[in-house]
Amino acid sequence: MPVAAPQLLWFLPFTLPIAIWVAWSDMKFMKIPNKAVLALLAVYLLIGLFVFPLQVWGWGWALAGIVLAVGFVATSAGLMGAGDAKFAAAMAPFFATSDSRVVLALFAACLLGAFTSHRMLRALPPFRAATADWESWTNKDFPMGLALAGTLIFYPLLGVWLS
Repeated sequence: MPVAAPQLLWFLPFTLPIAIWVAWSDMKFMKIPNKAVLALLAVYLLIGLFVFPLQVWGWGWALAGIVLAVGFVATSAGLMGAGDAKFAAAMAPFFATSDSRVVLALFAACLLGAFTSHRMLRALPPFRAATADWESWTNKDFPMGLALAGTLIFYPLLGVWLS
């Protein structure tokens, strides 16, 4: 199977606005709305039935449960926020047919890019003035929703680029 299954492009028109919403909300409020998590799960629930075979679709839900359990432990250990854990779990089913090494490498790249971009933009006075009410500029924590959203957006595009 290719790095990113071509079926994942069918999700992109639905996941893209949710991912942008999550990235913006996490930077502005340092929170990922539960409505965004539920919306992403609804996309997988409805569109996934048409995109994946039933067995793969079911494995996606199992993967969501596994990621939620791991996220719960990571949140309890103070490694990530609860919203990040819930959003990662909601993202997980979309990667049911994926090579986990590629997904993790892409997430690492998105995390580095998001962190660097966030820190650079908060140092630019015109950008900072335009977004002065964003909590992420002064919060000690990093808005990981930005990197998670990037992973959700770029993974299907990676499959197109590599094919």
